[in-house]
Amino acid sequence: MSDVTTTYKVRFEPVGIEMDVEEGETVLDAAFRQGIALMHGCKEGQCGSCKSRVLSGDVEMLKYSTFALPDYERETEHVLLCKMHAFSDIEVELLNFDEELLSHAIAVKSFDARLSKVTALTHDIRLLEIELDKPMKFFAGQYVDLTLPEAGITRAFSMANAPVEGTHLSFIIKKYPNGAFSSQLDGALQPGAVLTAKGPYGTCYRRENRSGPMLLIGGGSGMSPLWSMLSDHVQSGDQRPVRFFYGARTRADLFMLDEIKAMTAALPDFEFIPALSHATPDDQWDGETGFIHEVVQRRLRTEPLAGVIDAYACGPVPMIDAVLPVLQMANVEPDHIYFDKFTPATR
Repeated sequence: MSDVTTTYKVRFEPVGIEMDVEEGETVLDAAFRQGIALMHGCKEGQCGSCKSRVLSGDVEMLKYSTFALPDYERETEHVLLCKMHAFSDIEVELLNFDEELLSHAIAVKSFDARLSKVTALTHDIRLLEIELDKPMKFFAGQYVDLTLPEAGITRAFSMANAPVEGTHLSFIIKKYPNGAFSSQLDGALQPGAVLTAKGPYGTCYRRENRSGPMLLIGGGSGMSPLWSMLSDHVQSGDQRPVRFFYGARTRADLFMLDEIKAMTAALPDFEFIPALSHATPDDQWDGETGFIHEVVQRRLRTEPLAGVIDAYACGPVPMIDAVLPVLQMANVEPDHIYFDKFTPATR
């Protein structure tokens, strides 16, 4: 019985990139393994970010959501790369690609890790810190899949630290009552606990060598990738203007204010704009109120920014869905809008 794995060639058009895919491996996983940064989102056949079209060759699709790939598109050879197996050499047309992303590829790898500390930042936000067995290269804003081997739980979390800290990774995580992973953070996980980290993943990372303003828009644990980007921005010596919008319910849901104050002093043109959607009299709040997309809309209308804007939005799905049209109406170029939608995992 042969142990030789059958491999096929995949050619991506119109970029002209070729790679191998093993039988039984999805095309997206093969790309991750070889450091080819294709557009992707959920990696689970639910979002459509990796939708492409097969030009030639034999393929089969694993189970996927028809919301992401309707039947009429499947009939015209459209596929989701995260759910596609190859059974011959194939040629694929990428419908959604970023040439800069393709030039910034990092191969996805697995890392052994141990928990070093969990810190409460608010009543439902935790800072998780881990140490890897070897350094991980990533771009600010990317994420990893963290696994608790004993519990069999895997969850995607964005790094909160800049990419220069070697084996140390930190994550800002929102606790959910039935959160598959987050419910472990108040006592069940102790320092020294074994984890595995696999990554990096994600296309919402800080773009370098840009001169126009940078908008950071977040809510809840969306602070995590944005803080990584902001820290990386400071360490790079970049001088571009930055506006950081952050939405919370009440004053008690704001955190890291001292660190943000220090960041303000370190940057020449930086403004932190927190907004409370459910401010109470006890908050004694005189700042912005309302949902964060409303605040972004007001500010961009009354204080327009000059230059080509890069906008990064990270947080709950309803927040992202509300922010995207606001940015488009403010004439932020579509290919300069980057976002990461956070969804809770339940048991």
